[in-house]
Amino acid sequence: MSLKSNLHSLKEKYRGTKMAPAFNALHTFLYAPNETTQSGSHIRVVDDLKRTMNTVILALVPCLIFGMFNAGYQHHLALGDIGRADGFFSAIFWSWDNLVIGLWKVLPLVIVSYGVGLAIEFLFAVIKGHEVEEGYLVTGMLVPLIVPIDTPLWMLAVAVAFGVVIGKEVFGGTGMNILNPALTIRAFLFFAYPTWMSGDKVWVHGAVARDKAIAAGQNVDAISGETVLGSLAQNHEPAYSVADMFFGMIPGSVGETSTMLILLGALFLIFTKIGSWRIIVSTVLGALTMGLIFNLVVSQGWITESSKFFGLMSTTWWHHLLIGGFAFGAVYMATDPVTGSQTNIGKWYYGFFIGFISILIRVFNPAYPEGVMLAILLMNVFAPTIDHYVVQGNVKKRMKRLKVKTA
Repeated sequence: MSLKSNLHSLKEKYRGTKMAPAFNALHTFLYAPNETTQSGSHIRVVDDLKRTMNTVILALVPCLIFGMFNAGYQHHLALGDIGRADGFFSAIFWSWDNLVIGLWKVLPLVIVSYGVGLAIEFLFAVIKGHEVEEGYLVTGMLVPLIVPIDTPLWMLAVAVAFGVVIGKEVFGGTGMNILNPALTIRAFLFFAYPTWMSGDKVWVHGAVARDKAIAAGQNVDAISGETVLGSLAQNHEPAYSVADMFFGMIPGSVGETSTMLILLGALFLIFTKIGSWRIIVSTVLGALTMGLIFNLVVSQGWITESSKFFGLMSTTWWHHLLIGGFAFGAVYMATDPVTGSQTNIGKWYYGFFIGFISILIRVFNPAYPEGVMLAILLMNVFAPTIDHYVVQGNVKKRMKRLKVKTA
């Protein structure tokens, strides 16, 4: 018997049982279901939710692979094994040793993220008797890319369980959640374990352990993993060039450092009509607007170099797009079709406010010099309100036209 025949037999065996949703999820991961419409006025396309999610994962893979190389590179750079002059195109950066370190640290994060998240998804599907929803396929890949490299696995497991259950399942599952699940997980980590999510020691592999050894009086070389945002927040001049920031040769979360690859991912998502170009463009416009306002404040002399906000305020307005997690959030988080605005006009307002508020929080948040996570979560809450007023505005316009015609 063929593999497809065997799978069909197993499907008949599990039909009507509690395990049917779990089996169907595995059965349709690579195969299209047999229950397809044969007649009638229905749209027939080859994609479904699972394949849409897989397309987003494809857009994330370059960031994942680069993040692995960069994890090893930043580790050796901080230890003094290599120099900062060895940049993106150097053989040292693309050394297999860097990739091995990245695999050793990042792969467990991916496994834990998918293992815990999908286990909970399957459990809820079996208990509630509905099909397994594929929304976590993307969330499971996003989570390892937005956390520090040395995040403890048990901590990640707790956060994933919280994000899936509280952030999604209690609202009814995929398509019903009001907050982006990946950012809900990230927010839980930030507020529950702040020392592991901020500072200058969490972004480079080995920095936390070596810092503790130094504090204990052991003879260990100093190690620094300060990010560009961390330097600017302390009014220090960052030791990274614009090229470093664009290509991604900087410390940061695993997948958010390379603006170049994120830009390519954005073009891919727009080309496949999965990511909204309106949200991406308006988010960038909002960030640039806020950056220009801050630059104007500095140029007018309304704030001096002695101010603790001077470093980030005086940052060249378009540099904000290259540092921190802004680009990653704008492309892969803000465009979430479930938690974002649904109307075309609403997407412009939704994205603009995300970008505007991101830079605002980035400058004025004394504890954590980044704002894209909080800005997106805030606008997730307001997205239905934005759409409501857009729809009501269209209704009023049509009512006015109707009155004119009947007059």
